[in-house]
Amino acid sequence: MVARADTTPRKEPRQERAKATVDAILSATARILVKEGYDRASTNRIAEAAGVSVGSLYQYFPSKEALVAALIEKHSQEMLSYLESRAASHAPTAPLRTLVRDVVHAMVDAHRVDPKLHRVLMEQVPRVGALKRLSELDDRALELIRTYLEFRSPELRPKNLKLAAFLMASLVEAVTHGAVLMHPEYLVDEGLIDETTEVICRYLLD
Repeated sequence: MVARADTTPRKEPRQERAKATVDAILSATARILVKEGYDRASTNRIAEAAGVSVGSLYQYFPSKEALVAALIEKHSQEMLSYLESRAASHAPTAPLRTLVRDVVHAMVDAHRVDPKLHRVLMEQVPRVGALKRLSELDDRALELIRTYLEFRSPELRPKNLKLAAFLMASLVEAVTHGAVLMHPEYLVDEGLIDETTEVICRYLLD
């Protein structure tokens, strides 16, 4: 069995200068992954693109896999923060179809943020062992969707709202990931949002 590379950061940046260095390293990692792919990326190449020494890079990240794992977490956290901000921005008394469409729209919008990078990162999730962290972020997204549904539970056909939230999130994830991987043109097509909303509303309502 091949040993998995260490993906745990060596230390957390605390000073502003150190944070700026780490941000530059992660930004360079993203650019190189999108442009050249995982296999052609290297810590030397990333350090050069970030404008830092490879020694500085290794102060924070012990391997290329650690860089990718950190980038996956950063990208996923940005998507989750976007969903949370959208969830807090509207009234739960709006028509149910409006709420469902807003959830779908928010999840699609989150995947519109650098879809090329999203595709590369998702392809590398098993390689760098980021599944546990992504599962934690998915759980938070499920909590948000379940909260949406609980406000409107008397109107809903399904009574197991935990399961309903899981099915709703899984459907939108499958649709958006399929668009990212195979049909990126659909990410800018409002029809994708409209049709996905219709499918979910038919499931939720009598």
